[in-house]
Amino acid sequence: MEIVKLVAEIKTKISKFKSEGKTIGFVPTMGALHEGHLSLTDISVQNNDITIVSIFVNPTQFNNPEDLSTYPRTIEEDLEKLSAFKPDLIFIPEVKEIYPEPDSRIFNFGLLDQVMEGKNRPGHFNGVAQVVSRLFDIISPDNAYFGQKDFQQVAVIKQMTKDLKLSVNIVPCPIIREKDGLAMSSRNVLLSEDQRKNACKISETLFKARNLAAKLSVSQLKEWVVEEINKNIYLSVEYFEIVDDTSLEVIKDWNEPNNKVGCITVQVGKTRLIDNITF
Repeated sequence: MEIVKLVAEIKTKISKFKSEGKTIGFVPTMGALHEGHLSLTDISVQNNDITIVSIFVNPTQFNNPEDLSTYPRTIEEDLEKLSAFKPDLIFIPEVKEIYPEPDSRIFNFGLLDQVMEGKNRPGHFNGVAQVVSRLFDIISPDNAYFGQKDFQQVAVIKQMTKDLKLSVNIVPCPIIREKDGLAMSSRNVLLSEDQRKNACKISETLFKARNLAAKLSVSQLKEWVVEEINKNIYLSVEYFEIVDDTSLEVIKDWNEPNNKVGCITVQVGKTRLIDNITF
């Protein structure tokens, strides 16, 4: 497991791997690694000759400066956790390496970045597209691995890859949960003890909602989920939407075709937690 900080250096190493015909798997992260990130690394190691993990807190995807400043940074712990999975390279660049010049590109994803997280965090997905496309340009991976907890982000990255005609296979991977059901997130460490105890109400409610879908209309179920979570004094629902899993269009009737996903964001104190469930 080798640490690389410079773009020129990692490109040289990747060029050598490519010349040897080796497949490259890539796991982009912002650090503060948990079992979800490690599961992506494990899948990549099993399915590629070379696995590269990046750790980079991308400033262009934060529309709230406080969120950027408080985002957990735990490099030493991250490296220790990764060592057990033996990825080949860890790419830890400075901001000037990723953005030697300001990135002024504006992406158009249509509805994909106008609803849910896109609506509530203007510019967020444009920043995600900037950094992921830049990392893809540097790493040139065959396969890139993303967690399904960030469901909307995966949809945006798939579209970006298609729009830019990149030959990268996007591999969505299952949500990894804590024992009490809470979706693993780097932001979970920001919760107080009481907030953490109550945060599991989010996934608990989503699991119940899946069972209630046969009895309630879409609008009734959405109302029930919001009311059920908001009963808890530690939690406040920002949005809960049931959408088409490809277009992200809001579902109004269970009889509509295609798969359906319930996506939620809940404010827990000053921390935003996201989760989703398939119906």
